[in-house]
Amino acid sequence: MVKFYKDILNRLEDDIHNLVSEIDDTIVLSESIIKLILKHVAQMKLFIAEKGFKDVNEEIYFFKHLKPSILSKLIYYNAIYKIETKKPFGNRKNIRKYLKVELYKLKRFFDNNRDFYKYYRTNSTYLDHKYFVRSSHDIKLCLDTFYFEADHSFSTSHDYKVAKIIANDLIQVYIEDQLNSTSKQRKNEGSMLNWTASKTALIELIYALHAQGVFENGNADIKLIAKSFESFCNIDLGDFYRTYLELKNRKLNRTKFLDTMHESLLKKMDEQDER
Repeated sequence: MVKFYKDILNRLEDDIHNLVSEIDDTIVLSESIIKLILKHVAQMKLFIAEKGFKDVNEEIYFFKHLKPSILSKLIYYNAIYKIETKKPFGNRKNIRKYLKVELYKLKRFFDNNRDFYKYYRTNSTYLDHKYFVRSSHDIKLCLDTFYFEADHSFSTSHDYKVAKIIANDLIQVYIEDQLNSTSKQRKNEGSMLNWTASKTALIELIYALHAQGVFENGNADIKLIAKSFESFCNIDLGDFYRTYLELKNRKLNRTKFLDTMHESLLKKMDEQDER
């Protein structure tokens, strides 16, 4: 069972990595990853239905550790999809207010599940037979309503909560990164331009300019170029070298942004010639 799970997880992570390197749009990326994860979850569910568990300890291990590590990815990308599709346009103050509300939702989940957080974070096991064994729920443990509508052949009373805890940590990092980004934009507001295409597109452009040697007769360090663009474009590029490696590993169209930019410029010139 563990080997089967690890094979699924490895394939899933490879597929997610490929999608991240090929899709720039966060909403489109999240939607694609959600569909991908659902397929892998279905495979895992079918395997459990056919093979079952050799004993209760294996069942507990699966629902406490294995299933949540994949389910948390589904919760995370679904949350990012919702955050991005509902994010207000334009006014930076409204965007920050919206993101802070999303952070508050995470805190509210923590407050409502404080006891279970403590149980899980401290690696406790004395209630595992109730939390992570199917059809062994205890109504006195304040179960979420959705549990009673779940597929009890593939769910326990608390495996979803473990996945939610894992996902919420990642969601918090994502939201705080968004807030930090808007703070930097506000500091530079009025004196800089805002880069509104994807970070991957800008990194592709930066490396192209570096490869062309257009700064300091080709002697400028890539880090200095990247930092200059971060300041000028009001953006935090993060680990831009890692993104560049993902660009190199793209299966299709490694210079997608540059190719599109080339086509757009030619189209504009042609349109102007026709006037």
